[in-house]
Amino acid sequence: MSTKLVVSEKVINQVITHQFNSAHDALKNNNSVEISGFGKFIFNEKKAKGKIDKLTNVKNSFEKMLEDKELPLTKVNFIKSKLSATNLMLNSIKSKIGNNE
Repeated sequence: MSTKLVVSEKVINQVITHQFNSAHDALKNNNSVEISGFGKFIFNEKKAKGKIDKLTNVKNSFEKMLEDKELPLTKVNFIKSKLSATNLMLNSIKSKIGNNE
């Protein structure tokens, strides 16, 4: 793309990064964002609530696994990593729907 348009890769990278950041911010502040010629993305609150329930079950499962004192350290670290990612996703979805339980 850079050679075809005779534009530096740095400029193209900045434009693309700006577009994605703008779309991300718009989706955080609204329930939808439309990218002309590409598609429309909609935040579905009903599906988000279902996802919260599933992630909460996964979180509880990971926490229960960590109670086992005989797990090898590598497995404990793996579970902690998965638990952390699950918590991040839960917090992200909860903040979007205003559910801070």
